[in-house]
Amino acid sequence: MVANLYLGREELGGVRLLDETGMEQEASKVLKRLAVRIPSVRTQIASLSGGQRQGVAIARSMLGEPKVVMLDEPTAALGVAQTAQVLELIRTLREHGLAVVVISHNLADVFAVADTIVVLRLGRQVGVLDAKQTNSDEVVAAITGAKAGDEQPSTEVSEP
Repeated sequence: MVANLYLGREELGGVRLLDETGMEQEASKVLKRLAVRIPSVRTQIASLSGGQRQGVAIARSMLGEPKVVMLDEPTAALGVAQTAQVLELIRTLREHGLAVVVISHNLADVFAVADTIVVLRLGRQVGVLDAKQTNSDEVVAAITGAKAGDEQPSTEVSEP
C-alpha cells in the first residue's frame, strides 16, 4: 500500500535508497488524518475493499498538500457501505479546509456532500445551484434541458 501511495514520488533517503520508514510514517499520518481504515500500510491494494481503495487513492493525492481535490465518480461501482465510507472521506477533506470537486451522476451522493452543484450539458455550464436550496428535479431539468416540473412527452402508444 505504501508503494501505491508513493508511486512516482518515492523519497530518497541516501545514496539511491528509498526511505521506506519515512514513507510508512507519512502514509500512516495521512491515512489517520483522513480516517481511512486499513489493516496495515503494508497491506496489498488488491486485498482492500473498493471503499478502502478509494481512500488510498484520495490519500495519495493528499501527499502533495493540495488546496483542491478533484474526484471523478468516486463512488462508482461501490456497494452501500463502501459508498458511505467515501462520502465520509469527502466530508473529512472539507473539514480539513480543502476544496473538493466531485464529478458524479449519482444525485444522492451529490446532495450528500455538495454545497454548490454545477451542471454541465454538452460541455457548457448550464446551471449553478445551491444544494440546500434546490432539489433533484431542478438538477435533472438542468441536465436534460427541460424545465423543472414539466411533463416529459409520453412514448407510450394508446389503444384506439
